[in-house]
Amino acid sequence: MALIAWLVLAVVVCSATAQDNAPAEPCTCVPYYQCDQNGTIVQNGVGLIDIRIKDGECEHYLDVCCKEPKDVQPKAPVVVRQPGLCGRRNEEGVNMRITGDSNNEAQFGEFPWMAAVLRDDSTSDSETPKTNYICGGSLIHPSVVLTAAHCVASVRSDRLWVRLGEWDTQTNNEPLPLQDRRVVKVTLHPDFRDDVLYNDVALLTLEKPAELADHVDVVCVPPQDSGYDGSRCFASGWGKHVFGKEGNYQVILKKVQLPIVPRKECIEKLRDTRLGKFFVLHESFLCAGGAGEDTCQGDGGGPLVCPLIEDPTRYQQVGIVAWGIGCGGITPAVYANVAKFRNWIDQQFLYANLNVTYSA
Repeated sequence: MALIAWLVLAVVVCSATAQDNAPAEPCTCVPYYQCDQNGTIVQNGVGLIDIRIKDGECEHYLDVCCKEPKDVQPKAPVVVRQPGLCGRRNEEGVNMRITGDSNNEAQFGEFPWMAAVLRDDSTSDSETPKTNYICGGSLIHPSVVLTAAHCVASVRSDRLWVRLGEWDTQTNNEPLPLQDRRVVKVTLHPDFRDDVLYNDVALLTLEKPAELADHVDVVCVPPQDSGYDGSRCFASGWGKHVFGKEGNYQVILKKVQLPIVPRKECIEKLRDTRLGKFFVLHESFLCAGGAGEDTCQGDGGGPLVCPLIEDPTRYQQVGIVAWGIGCGGITPAVYANVAKFRNWIDQQFLYANLNVTYSA
């Protein structure tokens, strides 16, 4: 009998019929990685998405996440504002201005809401504390940092720190001092799914409120389901310049100007990737970038900010860096849509008695 070698490039997605004479169910040929164990085409990208996080796993097998009750509703929206103005970008820097910034370097204090989320990896044998950067975040209240749920879902809160006012990660000689804060509570969105990153939002409650200053300040949070000017948006972070082992994390905070990509256009471009032509983008996401401008690995949890419609000199956070297909190509990156979660954020503020009203 002749032996025939087959190179499997695709699988047929269909269900076997119980009877030989029963009509076969419709099926479509797709690459093998787009077919799940039940023989159904993968629509949500599970197993196919590059999650934009450095690393992180549960420290202990007994650790488990428990959802908070959903039946408590805030009586009135909690307006997240700094006394005076939120979302104040220092485009010219604070107390200094760098020149020769040809590689998308941000000015010192340009995005004062930018936070670095750190994990304490010290052991009992460690002679000095050891912290590792895992994700970006943003200050939305003096006591609360907004980040991606996938960054912190598997890390105990007592191992987390937030660093505010950071710019150059290799020195502490910036014009104004850093502010380090312990995290005392991690609040994940109750509908977060770690396999496909739906509702990829988390709040970090700080042990001590940040001291608001020129280089440490809060970003505006958009009203629920609101629109925005998507023509002049910025993402910031210390992430890699390319995805994978070849990439290097950045020393100085970087920024990249990105346009918001319309949903229909984004879905079409995502379907041109390994996600396949049946991919469906979840409603909790929005898209930005592409055409060579992008966020990358390590930028996860960081903010995407756009100008306020009523005051273009100030910025609101419309997105949280979530995932993407590679970095720096023609495919837009995918962000958690912050405007979908404003009511939930207000609810968590109410739980924590953080019902301080900030002026617009």
